[in-house]
Amino acid sequence: MRTYRHLDLVMAAFVAVLLISNIASSAKIIDSGLSIFGLPLSFDAGTILFPLSYIFGDILTEVYGYAQSRRVIWVGLGASLVMSFIFFIIQLLPGELSWEQSVGDQAFTSILGGVSNFGIVIASLTAYFIGEFSNSYVLAKMKVWTAGRWLWMRTIGSTIVGEGLDTVVFILVACSLAVFSWSLALSLIVANFIFKVGVEVLFTPVTYLVVSILKIVEHEDYYDSDTDFNPFHV
Repeated sequence: MRTYRHLDLVMAAFVAVLLISNIASSAKIIDSGLSIFGLPLSFDAGTILFPLSYIFGDILTEVYGYAQSRRVIWVGLGASLVMSFIFFIIQLLPGELSWEQSVGDQAFTSILGGVSNFGIVIASLTAYFIGEFSNSYVLAKMKVWTAGRWLWMRTIGSTIVGEGLDTVVFILVACSLAVFSWSLALSLIVANFIFKVGVEVLFTPVTYLVVSILKIVEHEDYYDSDTDFNPFHV
């Protein structure tokens, strides 16, 4: 397997965005103040940053290919599990007296406890697995079908599929496990999907720039013509 100068930097950025957005998602639900046909648009705070993970996923697949993207997706999954486990352990440990008086376990649990909450972990990891691999698969296939043309169509098209599946799976699983109220489900799905796809569209010029630079610097423009797309083949 080839070595690359900047693959580790893209992977680090991808994982950082993933972990930060997972923490934000469990900490706050944001009211956008907007509505569509009377439906209020609310979204979890992680949505502000999470769409960038799909942009990094697009860059990874477009430049380095599906196999490299698959490895990075698994690294992100492992990092998320470690983070959830660490927050779970922290939640179990007794707090120091002065800290308990000024902050307290209840404040910690209400803000960061959700990161280790069973429902959040299951919902986020399930949605992440389905969404990221779908996004990478669709982009890789479209690159071969289009002979490398129309990058904007590939990034936006793969995002619609990946983010759509990610959003629906995350919200439905989270609501089923009592993380979110079912009364918020439709609002969260619509708001999250619109915001995530909108970010992808707005960042398309940046994606073009980063992809162009990396292809030149890395001397790589991978086409997944004979790739094994099994997500478990690591």
